Amino acid sequence: MARFSGANHKELINHLRDTGSIKTDRIYDAMMAVERGDFTKSNPCTDAPQSVGYSTTISAPHMHAHALELLSDKLQEGSRALDVGSGTGYLTVCMALMCGESGKAVGIDHIQELVESSVKNVKKQHYDLLTSGRVILINGEGRDGYAEEGPYDAIHVGAAPDVVPQALLDQLKPGGRLVLPVGPRGGKQVLQRHDKSPNGKLVKTELMNVIYGSLTSVDNQCPDLWK
Repeated sequence: MARFSGANHKELINHLRDTGSIKTDRIYDAMMAVERGDFTKSNPCTDAPQSVGYSTTISAPHMHAHALELLSDKLQEGSRALDVGSGTGYLTVCMALMCGESGKAVGIDHIQELVESSVKNVKKQHYDLLTSGRVILINGEGRDGYAEEGPYDAIHVGAAPDVVPQALLDQLKPGGRLVLPVGPRGGKQVLQRHDKSPNGKLVKTELMNVIYGSLTSVDNQCPDLWK
């Protein structure tokens, strides 16, 4: 199947809505407000993942839309969100916009160079999100989450661990939701949703088969960084 390539950002986002990847106005507005070209110079208006260096990619736009749809009812005014493997910072900004002026989105990535780049990306059109603290971008081990700003109403993971990290489940607020792919690199991976009930019970739902990079150590992901 041919991958859609828009002439500009607006055409891409309208295509996602027209084809059903974007189902709600809130996701449409958030994704329209975040210019993908600010976060990747490689085919920003193509609905396909693109390399951003360091053995990682920015996800295809339709997968970003799908993640936001799955988390939409947890991304409300005043919500706290965590984006694990935040990479370029694109989805972190979308989540922050959906969390409103009193909410916050934290992006964590274990590659310092990507974190530094993501800060520059956000500054292009959304500098106010950084100065207000509505977006926080940090260098750290994503599998450990970021308890300092938790617990979270919504957690998104952009790479696949072999098993669900317990730290992320622990940092999920009662009533919150975690969405992540799970499975080995090159093997069967499944997109999962974990909902924590008000009394703390966790309910897992398997959604669909997917293909993601691995949520692994920085040494395994980018061994050449340390040579």
